[in-house]
Amino acid sequence: MLTRRLPPLSLKARLGLAAGLLTLTTLLTAAMVVLGMAQVSDRLDSALAAERRLEEYAALSTQVSTFIVVAAEVIQRGQPPEVRAERTDTIAANMRRTFTRLRAGLDAEVTSAESLGLDAQTRRATLSLSIARMEARFAQAHDGLISATDDRDRLRAYLDTFASGFEPLLAEAVNEEKRLRREILTGIDSLRQRLTSVALAMGLAALLLCAAVYLGLVRPQFRRLDALRAAAQRIRGEDFAIRLPDDRQDEIGQLYAETNRMAEALATRAETVAQDRARLNQIIDERTEALRAANTRLERTDEDRRRFFADISHELRTPLTVILMEAQLGRQGAPDPQAAFATIETRATRLNRRIDDLLRIARSETGQLGLDTAPVELGALVQDAIAETAAELSNAGMTLAAPGALPEVTVEGDRNWLRQVIVGLIRNAIRHARSGGALRLEVTPDGTVAVSDNGPGIAPGDQARIFDRFAQGSGGTAQGFGLGLALARWVVEQQGGTIAVTSPLPREIALGDAPGTKISVRLPHGRA
Repeated sequence: MLTRRLPPLSLKARLGLAAGLLTLTTLLTAAMVVLGMAQVSDRLDSALAAERRLEEYAALSTQVSTFIVVAAEVIQRGQPPEVRAERTDTIAANMRRTFTRLRAGLDAEVTSAESLGLDAQTRRATLSLSIARMEARFAQAHDGLISATDDRDRLRAYLDTFASGFEPLLAEAVNEEKRLRREILTGIDSLRQRLTSVALAMGLAALLLCAAVYLGLVRPQFRRLDALRAAAQRIRGEDFAIRLPDDRQDEIGQLYAETNRMAEALATRAETVAQDRARLNQIIDERTEALRAANTRLERTDEDRRRFFADISHELRTPLTVILMEAQLGRQGAPDPQAAFATIETRATRLNRRIDDLLRIARSETGQLGLDTAPVELGALVQDAIAETAAELSNAGMTLAAPGALPEVTVEGDRNWLRQVIVGLIRNAIRHARSGGALRLEVTPDGTVAVSDNGPGIAPGDQARIFDRFAQGSGGTAQGFGLGLALARWVVEQQGGTIAVTSPLPREIALGDAPGTKISVRLPHGRA
């Protein structure tokens, strides 16, 4: 048969039980003290009553002696009955009152002696009978004394019989009262010892109970509360690695369990906060780095903008200066006005192209540049580019080696922009390879145009960024907008072509001992 396991008592129930036991012990001790004091009080009352009866016995003895003396005197003088009655009535009345007080006290003792036991009641009843016999002897003697007889001998016989019979009864009564008093006093001492022993036993029991309650109940709970306080201090110090024992189901055990759950929740929250903080710091670092990079880019853009406008001024000032000079010469009567006008027209056309180029560059920045794609004869396009840059090559003291008969190749693209790309490649070589003095232009049947120079070449670290907008080499020879190669790549790739750089040149195709650079543009074939 399975037995149902009772749930453990809660801490409130155990503390209440301990308090109840202590209260019960206190009540029992108080009850025993009250009962003991009541018994002591009863015994003291009995002792006092015995003491009063002994005083009454002493008074009765004196009264009896007085009665015997007076009776003997009146008998000796032969007084008549009236005189004998008159002389002894007062003494007789006092003796009767004494007997009445003795009987009343004994009757009360017999009633109150129920708590003292049957033996005490019997002994007090016996004393009451002794007093009754003494009172009867006195009544008999007094009646005989005041009778009508005048016989002295007979009267003396009454008095002697009374005296001889009364004295032993009185002595016996007195001795019995003394024994009762001694027994009562002895009982009081015995009761005091018993009460003392019981009080010591109850005190020891209370002390043991208090010790058991403290050692078995209170002190363990204090230890558990100390552990809970230590856990709270660790939690305050952000140490959430806490595991309090929650094997008990009382109130403190439940508080332990809640503390464990709180520590776990705080640990999870702290980990989440730490992760969020780390993520936030990472985002801040990333945003800071992005802002720093953007600021660097803005600074670079601002620097490029200043250089761009300076280059624009330079690029626009040169043809304007030539136009002004030719106009002044023509106004002053130049010998060949037609040549002057031709030069002005050529420079104005070039300036117009330059402005168109600048507009295209600006529009390409905003993504609004439109390309007019159509079939283009590559040979004719190359001849136009050579003619446009002939003066610049001559001024730079450079020679351009070009094939005499260009292959007939048709490519697909915007003629104006493709011409600008080839012109830009030649001008880029003039700027960066002026010291070499030689250029080579090649056209292949697959639609490739390549410009090679015998300049100092391009450092490997710069080759990856020469096609970036506003990027220039680090060799200190940079000139122009810094847009040539970037714009060339954009135009070529938008029309389906490719552009590449080779530096230094292989020995078999080099123009000299210098490293040299070759930029190749391959364009898609067009419709014949």
